[in-house]
Amino acid sequence: MRMASITRNTAETKIAIEVNLDGTGAYEISTGIGFLDHMVEQFSRHSLIDVKMTIDGDLHVDQHHTTEDSALALGQALAEALGDKGGIGRYGMAYSPMDETLARVSLDISGRPYLVWKAGFSQEKLGEWDTELIEHWFHSVAQTCGLTLHVELLYGSNNHHICESIYKGFARAMRQAVELDARKGGAIPSTKGTLNG
Repeated sequence: MRMASITRNTAETKIAIEVNLDGTGAYEISTGIGFLDHMVEQFSRHSLIDVKMTIDGDLHVDQHHTTEDSALALGQALAEALGDKGGIGRYGMAYSPMDETLARVSLDISGRPYLVWKAGFSQEKLGEWDTELIEHWFHSVAQTCGLTLHVELLYGSNNHHICESIYKGFARAMRQAVELDARKGGAIPSTKGTLNG
């Protein structure tokens, strides 16, 4: 089983995360930010990656540290569970429709962190979550997981739908990328022989 457990304690957040890449999409999420919980739950359910995430953050300051550190720790756990990345699909892409909204997410578990973000929101909050933090969440998870990640909102007007379609697209793309391909026989999918940058 490709699993990892991460504990990350700072003066700003205390985090415990467990992931299982070969799971069923089971989740237990508690970040203290309701809409962030909902999005990580969507990620788990649609990627089939089991995620347990508990965060005690300095929400009395603002939501920045909790949002950022949740993504940093999740990306770290995913990278650890992937190991040397032998046999994985490596690439993933998904078109994710939700009512009037359509998002496209493409990624490469390349070991070279990079985010292209072509999306935005017309309101400052979703629930109590600051929408300006959503791009930063994806930047942070790409950084520690080693993802080349492209996120595009093709069209849409409802901010809830926009956010949810992006997270679901990310989940579906990750599902493709982390799944093992029996034809590869455990080989690392790179002519360099490594996916560590």
